[in-house]
Amino acid sequence: MRHFIRHPAAIPIEVNERDHPAAAVLHVHNVSVGGLAFQSGIALEPGAIVDVRISSVRPPFESKARVVWCSGREEGFELGVEFLDADDAFRARMVEQVCHIENYKREIYRTEGRALTSEEAAHEWIGKYAAQFPNPASNDAH
Repeated sequence: MRHFIRHPAAIPIEVNERDHPAAAVLHVHNVSVGGLAFQSGIALEPGAIVDVRISSVRPPFESKARVVWCSGREEGFELGVEFLDADDAFRARMVEQVCHIENYKREIYRTEGRALTSEEAAHEWIGKYAAQFPNPASNDAH
């Protein structure tokens, strides 16, 4: 059973595990207050410690996390990890917000032909969507 409500995201990440040192570039499926869920080509045992890096933001987000669960899928495995540091969980939520803004920037260009700077996109996105952005403090743990 999940202890946190998760929110959809499409964030490219790199994950390294001590026994599998080559970084795997993956996409996060969900970001929560406590961790991430993502697909992997390899199974990792619950309890394994991994290094997580999200380089699409500046400065890059880096954290250690613990594998909480691993489920087999047709295209590999889906893993859930929890951050070892509570501050990293908050930082990951900020990364998720930045990714929403960058997606908004691309979507505006695609649908309206307007090329926004990241700052312009942030101002517009915040004005339109920030109030609806999931607030982890208001979510009940389950």
